[in-house]
Amino acid sequence: MRGMITVVGTGPGSTDHITPAALRSICEADVVIGYSTYLDLLPDLLVGKEVISSSMMQEVNRCKAAFDEAEKGRRVVMVSGGDPGIYAMAGLIFEIAAERDSAVAIEVVPGIAAVNSCAARLGAPLMHDFATVSLSDLLTPWETIERRLQAVASADFVIAIYNPKSKKRAEHVARAREILLQYRNPETPVGIVKAATRADERILLTDLAHMLDAEITMQTTIIVGNSLTFAWHGKMITPRGYRGKYRLDEEQAKAE
Repeated sequence: MRGMITVVGTGPGSTDHITPAALRSICEADVVIGYSTYLDLLPDLLVGKEVISSSMMQEVNRCKAAFDEAEKGRRVVMVSGGDPGIYAMAGLIFEIAAERDSAVAIEVVPGIAAVNSCAARLGAPLMHDFATVSLSDLLTPWETIERRLQAVASADFVIAIYNPKSKKRAEHVARAREILLQYRNPETPVGIVKAATRADERILLTDLAHMLDAEITMQTTIIVGNSLTFAWHGKMITPRGYRGKYRLDEEQAKAE
């Protein structure tokens, strides 16, 4: 039997936010592989499954294990938090497939990304063009990250910042804020969400001037508004432009 790897996005953490397609894939799997922290969120789904878990920094080994099992004809699920195609495992699976010239079938099952779940908790901050930038320089040179921050900040994108801070990278988020302040008002709304949908979820709406006063960790996603974003009753809203269009349509109708 030809083996198969399904790369499954399990969403932000709560089982309520796992898609039916992802649940079905896990239920049908012979082997489930993933980062231990993500697998720990799915205990009921792993009963009776062969489970291969590992710690952070073991992504390549996990992917190789997935191919080793799938090439035996087994159905393998590679669990990825959030969406597997956003800073996650789907790309590495395909890279290794190409290196091995593997005949294993590969399917990607999307999940709710951190940027989606955090935006929902904050209100509607992503209603216009936005960009995501990871501050982790583990795989990307910091000079490249700074150039990208400059580019999206100057273009007035709403910016979602992934991996903003770790014990070894405490200064990167401060430098990112310096860059943003070159182009944004200090009163620009900033939403900070930790562990969205999980038991230890924390949500804070602040501004660019006071952003660094908040607790920021690797589990935090930061959403920085653009020049039109505003705060209202604890929510963060970026206008899409509907109201201006409706007013123009009404004025044209009256003129006619």
